Amino acid sequence: MKRITVIGFGSWGIALGLLLDKNGHKITAWDNEAYVTKLLKTRKNEYLPEIVIPESITITHDITTATESAEVFVFASTSKGVGITAPKFAPFFTSDKIITICAKGLEETRQIRLSQYLQELCNSQVATLTGPSHAEEVLKNIPTAVVAAAEDEKTAEAVQSIFSADSFRVYTSSDIIGAEIGGALKNVIALAAGCSDGLGFGDNTKAALITRGIAEITRLGVAMGAKEKTFSGLSGIGDLIVTCTSQHSRNWRAGYSLAQGKTLNETLTAIGMAVEGVDTAKTALQLAHNHKITMPIIEEINKVLFQNKSPREAVSDLMQRELREEK
Repeated sequence: MKRITVIGFGSWGIALGLLLDKNGHKITAWDNEAYVTKLLKTRKNEYLPEIVIPESITITHDITTATESAEVFVFASTSKGVGITAPKFAPFFTSDKIITICAKGLEETRQIRLSQYLQELCNSQVATLTGPSHAEEVLKNIPTAVVAAAEDEKTAEAVQSIFSADSFRVYTSSDIIGAEIGGALKNVIALAAGCSDGLGFGDNTKAALITRGIAEITRLGVAMGAKEKTFSGLSGIGDLIVTCTSQHSRNWRAGYSLAQGKTLNETLTAIGMAVEGVDTAKTALQLAHNHKITMPIIEEINKVLFQNKSPREAVSDLMQRELREEK
């Protein structure tokens, strides 16, 4: 049994908290005061009305309470949330602690991976837990497989042991770079997939987007030091498939909305939760430029998001690019 603090107790935090609670761990969940006050009244999240958070999970907005005796910290917030909360918790991240990042994004200001950001704040053992895993399905105990990635093999194995359950299979990987890049950039390609469906295109188009999307993600990941084979696994093509094909995906829904003629602000307001791919799109394009990598889908999505280019025109420009060998 481990004493685990879940930082960020929205949909994903609740799904992971309940999973860990069932695994026999002692769970404390931390979030901001206004949200926690509301949550304690009903022990329900408005986006998961059928889920009642068990009394065995302690919910708090007090950092001292959240960190007391904690052995493992799980970041289940958005990537922006990691940037906001990590400095507050950093004094408690000692070398004997394990930090598991479950957010899928990048640190936008400095254009670095979230594990890099955490490692600069502390000397704890840092891992990422990523892969095709919608919170709604994890809560229903639908069979799910993910990857625990860390530079240190023992850290990855520790996270694997902590999270593994009958319906939640965890593999390990030493390629944390590839795992994080795959998890972050798939959200951008999912925006494109949503646009495709919103425009009424079919399976051919979706298959092309997924295939060429993973090619772009792999190209950048390898340039940043990742292993190419990582992108053919759960944290690469696996996560990309689920995010591009499911209406659970906020990124897919955002792309669909944009293709229906909604503005970005209207789209984000309607969804009401973080759409990670929007911020990641800007960072991914800058990283592509930094590494001199061609990423045409990522480039066109940026134009749709931030330059008011129509999704239909973006598709047309992608289809009319210079003909070349598939790579």
